[in-house]
Formats: sequence, C-alpha cells, structure tokens
Amino acid sequence: MSINYHILKSILKLKGEKKSWSKDPVDYVKKRKDNLLSPTQRILKGNSSEAFTILDSKVSIIKPKTQKSSKHLLFYCHGGAFIYGPTKHQWSGISKIVKSTGVTAWLIDYPKAPENDILKITENICQVYHKALESYEVSKIIFIGDSVGGNLLTTLTQGLVKDQTEVPKHLILITPLMDASLTNPRIQSIDPIDPILSYTGVYSAKKMCTGNSSLKDPIISPIYGSFRNFPKIHLFMATNDILMPDQEIFIQKVIKAEGDIDVIRGEGMPHIWPFLPFIPEAKKTMYRIINIIDNIIKDKK
Repeated sequence: MSINYHILKSILKLKGEKKSWSKDPVDYVKKRKDNLLSPTQRILKGNSSEAFTILDSKVSIIKPKTQKSSKHLLFYCHGGAFIYGPTKHQWSGISKIVKSTGVTAWLIDYPKAPENDILKITENICQVYHKALESYEVSKIIFIGDSVGGNLLTTLTQGLVKDQTEVPKHLILITPLMDASLTNPRIQSIDPIDPILSYTGVYSAKKMCTGNSSLKDPIISPIYGSFRNFPKIHLFMATNDILMPDQEIFIQKVIKAEGDIDVIRGEGMPHIWPFLPFIPEAKKTMYRIINIIDNIIKDKK
C-alpha cells in the first residue's frame, strides 16, 4: 500500500467516515452534506455540462468542449447507498474519463431513499435509458456505475433482458452492491478492515429503500436474478470492502450463466477506490477504466 493510501485512511478516520456508517438508522441528512448537485468548472476539467430532467431525475450531460458530439455514451449511475449523492469524487471521476476518452457521459441524479423506494428509483433509471436510445445506438452505449449505481445498472440490465429489450455490450461495475440483504456471513469478518463502510449503516440504508419489496427481491438484490444474455462485465472488486463477498458469488453466477466477466481486484483496497483522491492506486485503476473504454470505442473488446 502506498504512503498516500495510509494518509487517506487516517483522513477518513478523522472525518469519521466509517463511524457514520455504524449507526442505525444511518443519518442520511448528514450524508447529504457531501452532495454536489452540479459540477464546478474545476471539477469539469475543461469539459462542458448541461442538464435535463426525466421524471424525478436530473441528467447531466458531460462532454469535451473542444470536440464534436461523441457517437458513444457513457451511461453513469452514481453510488451513495440509495440515500445521497452524487458527490465531488464521483463528478471528478466521470469528468476525468470524459476528458481522457472523448466520450459523452450522462450522470443520472436519480430520486433517493427514504423519500423514494427502489421501484420509483428503478423506473427513473429505466426511463432515462429509453431516452438515451432515442439518440444513441444501443451498441454505442456503455453502462458504468459505482456501488449502488452498479446495482441499479445490473437490475436495469436484468429487466431489459427479461423484456427482450436490447442492452449495451459492456457493463462496468465499480465495487457494486449485489445483495441488499447483507446476509453473507463473510461480511462480518471484513467489516473490521473496511475503512469506509460498516454493516450497520449500510443495512439501515437498504431498509430505507425497499418500500414493500423484500431485501432479497432481485429489484434491489440482483444476485438473486438471472445473468443470462448479459453484456460483457468489467468488475472492479476491492478486498477490504464489505460488499466483496457477494461480488464473488456474483462472479460465479455469471460464469454459470456462461457470461463474460473480467475481474480487476484491488488488493487491500476499500470501497470505490478508483474514485478516491490523491492515491496512486486510484490513479492506476482509473487509467485501467479509461483503457477499457478506449478499447470499446475502437471495437477491440
């Protein structure tokens, strides 16, 4: 581990990040203080941004200022436990990808729990996708999501396959939530070494989102759904993340369904490590994500 990563862990501890995820109920109002609803020019890194609304979702279009519109679309769902976001590091991460690849991105700020349940959130994501199909060929759309954003795109894909609607060829998942019930016994052994998340608060946030659904309903826990006819999956999995054990089950289910999955393991890394600031491990992995997208654009993968 780099010196910068050890410094970051100390900063997270001083900030009380893990402590904030150790409460039941989780303080979603306090978590929302990290929200950044629109990007600053500094975060945009020379990109432009404009927004439109679909249902209760604000969709921000991020694209390079000096380039014509891309034929490809990065369809991005941010994380935040269903209760908050997007945050500065998510805007910054997606802006860096746009600047490096030249691809246009849609960042979807979907309705949050507890004011909204998973059915409403899912419907919003689905409607934004159908809007994207009006302007982009399905083969030119790339799904990308971190944490519950990855969860939402996985459940969206399952729903599209079930409805026999075309799906993109690539799904990039960054430390995604796969099972909202958090019943995997291995979670408890990882919790002490996870510097960000803790079972208690994460579970609390998921309960806020379920509405009348079960925590094991595939609508919020895609691990219980089908992975037949899925796109190519690029999974970024951190070993010091309480969500990792269910991602390992997810991998086996995809393989059993004869799916194509590429797994990038962040040894000793925490949740959403590619989006974390100033650590070389994040920078290296971000370049890996950019390389994947570059290769997709060039049809090499």
